[in-house]
Amino acid sequence: MTRPHPQPAANPRPGRAALAAFVGTTIEWYDFYIYGTAAALVFGKVFFASTMNPGVATLLAFVTFWAGFAARPLGGIVFGHLGDRVGRKTALVITLVMMGLATTGIGLLPSYAQIGAWAPAGLVVLRVLQGVAVGGEWGGAVLIASENAPKHRSILYAAFAQQGSPTGNLLATGAFFALSALPTPAFLMWGWRIPFLLSAVLVVVGMVIRLKLEESADMQRVLQRKRTVKLPLRDVVRDHWPVVLLAAGTLPVINVTYFRSTFALSWATRELGYAQGTFLGILSMSLVVQFLMQPVGAWLVSKIDMRRAMCWILIPEIVLMPVMFHALATRSYWIAVAGMCVSTIPSAMFYGAVGGVLARVFPANVRYTGLSLAYQLSALVVGGGTPVLAQAILNATGSIVGVAIASGLYACVSLVCMLALLNRTGHRADELSSAERSDAAEWGADNAAGGLEQASEGGALKPAG
Repeated sequence: MTRPHPQPAANPRPGRAALAAFVGTTIEWYDFYIYGTAAALVFGKVFFASTMNPGVATLLAFVTFWAGFAARPLGGIVFGHLGDRVGRKTALVITLVMMGLATTGIGLLPSYAQIGAWAPAGLVVLRVLQGVAVGGEWGGAVLIASENAPKHRSILYAAFAQQGSPTGNLLATGAFFALSALPTPAFLMWGWRIPFLLSAVLVVVGMVIRLKLEESADMQRVLQRKRTVKLPLRDVVRDHWPVVLLAAGTLPVINVTYFRSTFALSWATRELGYAQGTFLGILSMSLVVQFLMQPVGAWLVSKIDMRRAMCWILIPEIVLMPVMFHALATRSYWIAVAGMCVSTIPSAMFYGAVGGVLARVFPANVRYTGLSLAYQLSALVVGGGTPVLAQAILNATGSIVGVAIASGLYACVSLVCMLALLNRTGHRADELSSAERSDAAEWGADNAAGGLEQASEGGALKPAG
């Protein structure tokens, strides 16, 4: 007879933790995405000299967009350290406050006409603070949902945190869509600032929810057993660097959203003649598709061999992104809607599953750091650079073909790295991953068996192999 596992104090209900992760990530991603939308529509005109070539000004606005991605690994390291040493909840409260202050600051920032070069400088500083905040947010939100879930359903519960991305993006797009009815001078003078200033209200709502949240169950076990490490980053780099690199390599495909949103918004409104409100409406429809398809991806990956599921998801993406650009180039509204929505499906299914998949590949005591480092390294190299790369290709060639090819290559890289990672760490959601087996061994076979039995509600995970 197995000895009962001593349960962590105040173990939160999985549904409550998942809801808290969803609300928090929605607010953080809303703040992050309104910057991308404003960079495409406004910042080149407001924060750079009016004498500058419009294409160059837009490119520089996208460079400031990239600055947020450049700061995200720092946020992943700092808040990963805090989350692995002190707790997930503490890190998530701080990231939310930091993001809210930075976003509100952008809404109050004077224009280039008012303060000259200090305007783009201030924009970069505030964008960097946004990047640090979101760099620490994603990993913690995924873990607060997945670590409190029944083990055999952790990928599904982690998808709640992923749902914050399309929801935040939809709110950001909807805010700018509503403001697109303003006359252009009013929109450029003050209208674009409203979505940024609304962040202050949203942060208050998020803080109320997060302050009531209990620490994740796995982290409570780590703290109770005194398994925290002094420098989580050192341990991750020393002991898990192949997994970090492979995990980072799985993620380029999620950044095709910036081809679809930030870059495509600029290209369609400046080069193809789409009205701003029209294209924002098309983008909103694709975000609804993303919201609906992400849980489907998490469910599929939870049900069958993860390698097979990832092939089914990612191979279509290689073809569909180039098709999307062709659909937009037709300038036909319904063809554009179909192209945007259909091309969204594979990357949405992947994004819905990937948080829970990657949370399984690191031990609990360095999981926040490992997960955040992998995600933010990919964001640094690929994410923020995507609209910059796309705009540079378009400026250099005058053709969308090179951009379409680049978007397809993202999916190829993700598929190869994902298959390699799953072969290394475990490829079935109903079995313990290699990292989870390591945790079980350290916690003791009897305690681990009791813990998994309770966590999976009678459906304990099978040891791999």
